[in-house]
Formats: sequence, structure tokens, C-alpha cells
Amino acid sequence: MNARFSRWDDSQTPFDEDIDVSEALDELSDDLLEGFGTEGALDNLRHSGISGRARGLDELRRMLLDKRRRAAEELNLSGPFEEVRQKLDEVLMLERQELARRLEDDARVAEAILDALPRAPAAALKELMGYDFASAEAQQRFQELLDGLKKEVLNSYFGRLAGGMRDLSPEDIERFKDMLSDLNTMIAARDRGDDYDFEGFMERYGDMFPDHPKTLDELLESLAQRMAAMSRLLASLSERQRSELAALAEQIMGDLDLAFQVDQLTRSLQEHMPDLPWNQEAPGWGEGEMPMSEAVDAIERLGEYEDLEQSLAGDYPGASLDDIDEEKLAEALGDDAVRDLGRLRAIEKALEEAGVLQRSGNRLELTARGARLLGERSLTKLLSRIRSEPTHRASGGQAEPTGQMRPWLFGDDDQISVERTVYNAVVRLGPGRALTLSPDDFEVKETESRPRTSTALLLDLSFSMPLNGHWVPAKKTALALHALIEGKYPDDTLHLVGFSDYARTLTPQTLATAGWENVHGTNMQHAFLLAHRLLSNDRSAVKQVIMVTDGEPTAHLDPDGSALFNWPPVPVTIERTLREAARLARSQIKINVFMLEETPGLVRFMDRLARLTGGQVFQAEAAGLGAAIVGGYGRRRA
Repeated sequence: MNARFSRWDDSQTPFDEDIDVSEALDELSDDLLEGFGTEGALDNLRHSGISGRARGLDELRRMLLDKRRRAAEELNLSGPFEEVRQKLDEVLMLERQELARRLEDDARVAEAILDALPRAPAAALKELMGYDFASAEAQQRFQELLDGLKKEVLNSYFGRLAGGMRDLSPEDIERFKDMLSDLNTMIAARDRGDDYDFEGFMERYGDMFPDHPKTLDELLESLAQRMAAMSRLLASLSERQRSELAALAEQIMGDLDLAFQVDQLTRSLQEHMPDLPWNQEAPGWGEGEMPMSEAVDAIERLGEYEDLEQSLAGDYPGASLDDIDEEKLAEALGDDAVRDLGRLRAIEKALEEAGVLQRSGNRLELTARGARLLGERSLTKLLSRIRSEPTHRASGGQAEPTGQMRPWLFGDDDQISVERTVYNAVVRLGPGRALTLSPDDFEVKETESRPRTSTALLLDLSFSMPLNGHWVPAKKTALALHALIEGKYPDDTLHLVGFSDYARTLTPQTLATAGWENVHGTNMQHAFLLAHRLLSNDRSAVKQVIMVTDGEPTAHLDPDGSALFNWPPVPVTIERTLREAARLARSQIKINVFMLEETPGLVRFMDRLARLTGGQVFQAEAAGLGAAIVGGYGRRRA
């Protein structure tokens, strides 16, 4: 095994950070319960992050947009022209100074030629290529300007590929032209479906490609991004500037005998990669000199920022964290941003490994274990709040003792009788012996057994529940009650029933991720009917219905099974709902209703229901719903 050591600089993380699954589940819980679905809740977590642990994609995107704005402020689109004009003016000034010292007629003719030069740099350069300079220094400066422009144009189109040629010798240019010709031939062969020798191409020209592409597609993508940036520079200029720069590039390419190959390559790249921002204007309002290749560099960086911003936004089908290029993210925002991205990915992985989420196809879904953990988290917080409230501290208590004692058995949670335990030890050991206890000495105070209880929790799923802010507290209460019964009273039974226009049974995980239903109707009749069907054949000693609702009944089942909705409620809906509730009462099933609103119609209906069934109706607020139902269940079962 090889190891590499480096000096500690207080920035390294010596151990992998453990992901707290409970903390991550807490972050997801409200969105899950709101009905965003597992993928929607995860997407919100990705974008918001976890406070103190990982910045979300929205924060990273905001930082990127700020950096993109600063880059645009530094980009001077007119810089290339100003630099060329400035250098050309310096050449002409030196030439005019030399001509002014000469008295012969040829000097005056030369001055007239200079006076007639076009202002456009490309046209002026073309005229001066055949001009016989009088000043040796002006001649040298002009040649340096031409050589610099040749390199600038090549760098603008090809970036680091052309940057590898230092002096642009005729041999370098010839080899570059051969490379472009072979590349165009290879692209044409691929388009025809013929074989092509990419490895042989890289053996001949691999030193020209600093990125060391592994495939033809990688090579073309790198070239296309650069050439697209050059096209954006041209598109961002005024019509006059664009024609001047295009003419300048054409002049240089023609002089190097590269124009045909470059044009053919550009058309091929645009055809194969049309999604790149070809000919799209780039933002830029900076000042100061900026050579043409530097301007294209800046536009290419802006293009990378735009691609990265799109992957951070994730507002396209099938978006995932894997779409974000870590290398580009590090270049744009630094290593801390990559670590944040890694933590966001680790959260999803940890939730999967913990069995909270499972993958179904390309989607993640909440598991039964995840729903149970969600309920346990809600229960823990709820019990903590109940215990902190003085009015609940003395409520409940242990089961009533019968006055009898019995031998202790492993797993007993009844209270130990100290007196009987010590007495048994003394009798066993005899007088005068040191007292030691044996398991057989222990006795416990016998308590009355708790009767099994079956509960049907009927949860209103209609549109008014989220509209009035009752939706999430009601779901948290249901999941907490499920966790309480499953964990502390495993012999008890809980049936979850949701109802809107129709009623249906729910599992904890379907309840956790269920959204509210944008349908008309609060069909209590169907909910009571389903509860009766679930509880009537149950052998539990205690059977009860707990209903949570914020509206009066507005729908009932027609004889053919279809739901009929009316607002305001019609007498037939009220009567059929009460009839079904009365059937529950006759089956010795107690009804408890938690009423989250206090409208006159709802109060009148609940008064009739309570008188008819002997049930109880409680006025509750959403914030206190959990304490009322879960706390009340625990006190009644104690």
C-alpha cells in the first residue's frame, strides 16, 4: 500500500464526516408531509442545504451568478480593436516621422498612400502588406504586429491548442494545417459511418492537445466550446465592429492558408453540437485594453459559468447532483463548494443506506422504515413538549396495582416490591447470614392488565386542511400516534384512513408522502363506513374512532357507489353521515372527533353527532393536536 504524507495546515478533514440521518430526515419531514413527494422534498433539501453542514445549490448558484456578473463587468468587447488601432497608429507615426525627414518626391507619394489608408484595421493591414516602409523601425513594428495578430487569431479560435506554437514558424503552421486537414477527414469518415484512426491521429498530433482527449468526441467538444466562444464575441459586437473583426480574421487565416480548413471545421462543429451557444451575444461592459484572445477566454469562462449555473438550477427533466462538474465548480467557486456538493450527495446516500429511502427505477421513495422513523421523530418532539408543559406532568401514571404480589419474570416492567424481595432473601439465607440477593428473591407488585385497543384514525384530506394550515400538524400527529402504538403498545392496532370525496386506507409511508387532494367533498359517511368495516371483526376489548377534520360533511355515497358533493351540505348528506356514525356506536365503537375549525354549521353537526352516538367532540388547534391525541392516548392506556 502506498501512502502520501503532507504537513497539517488546519484545513484538512482527518475523518469522513458522519451524516446524521435523523437530522437529514428532520430537514425533509415538513416537505414530505406537505405532499411534495420524496423527490420533491429531496430537491428542496438539495437547493436549501442543511444549516451549518452544507450550503445548498441555491446559495452556490447565487455565488456563481455574482461571479458571472463580475466577469461580465471586466469583459471589454471593444478591447481587441483598440489595441490593434493603437499599435497600427504607432507604426504609422514612426513611418511618417521618417518620411518627414526626407525631401524626395517618393516620400510625398508615400505620405499620400498613408493618408489614403482605410480606417478599418483589416483593410489597412491588407494595404500595408505590399507597402515598402521607409523606416526600418516601422517595418519591424509592423511585422511584430502581424505576427502578434496571427497568434491572436489562432488563439482566439483554438485557445491552448494554438498556444503551444511559440514562434509560428513555417514548419509549425504547415503541421497545424495538416492537423486540421486530418481532423476534417476523420470527422467526414465518422459521418459516413466509415472507420477512422483516432489513436493514430493522437500519435501524430497529441502534443498539440494539452487536455489529452481520449475520444474524438472529447476532442471536438473542447474545440467546439472555444469556437462557439469566438462566435459569441463576433455576435456581441456592433455591425461595423463585427465586419471589421471578421475581415481581420479572414485576412490572417488567408495569409496562413488556413481559411478553408477552419471554415470546414467550424461548420462541422456547429452541425454536430447545435446546443452550444453559437452566435449568441455575450454580456460585457468593461473598459480598458483586452486582446482578442483574452476576450474569447473571458467569454468561454462565461459559457462555463452558464453551463454550471444551469446544472445547479436543475430545472430540467432528469436533473441530478451527478450532472454538476466538480472540476468546473472548483475552478469557479473553490474547494469548499465541492465539499458542500459532496455532503449533499452523501446525505442522499446515507438515507438510502439507512433504509429510509429506496430507489425505484430512477426515483427515490420513502420506505416503511423511513415512515416509522418520521413518526418516531414526531413522537419524540411531541412527548418532549408534553413533558415540558406543567399541566401534563402529573397526568396519567402507571396501571392500578391489584394489591397482590407475584414472582419477578425477565422483562417485567411492573414495580419491584422491596419489602417482599428482602424478606424472601432473609428467609432463604436464615438468621445471622450476610444479605445477598438472588433472582428468585424478587417479587413485583401485580397490576391490572391493560385491555387491547383498536383505533381507526380518520384524517381529513380535503383541500381546506392545507388551506387552513392544518395539514402538516395532522399528518405529524397520525405518524406520531402510529409510532407510539407500534413502539409502546404493540398489542394495540391502528388503522389509518384518509377521506376527501372518498375514503381509503393508508400505510404510514403513503400517508407521509401523500399530498392534499384538490377535490370537492368531505365524505365522513364513507370514512365511518370504512372504519366500521375495519373494526367490527376486531376482537380487541376497546374499539374507537378518532376523526380529525376542519369541515362539515359535504359528500356521501350514492347507492351505485359514486360520491355526491353538495355545498352547502344538503340534508341527505347529513342524515346518511349520522346514520353511519350511529351504526358505529351500536357496535360499541366509541367516536372522538377533533374539530380544527369552529364554523356554525360544523358545530351544529358535531352537536348532533355527539348526542346521537354518545361520542366526544373536542375543539382543537393544529398546534395542540398532537398533545391532545397522542398525549391523551398515552394517558388512557397508562
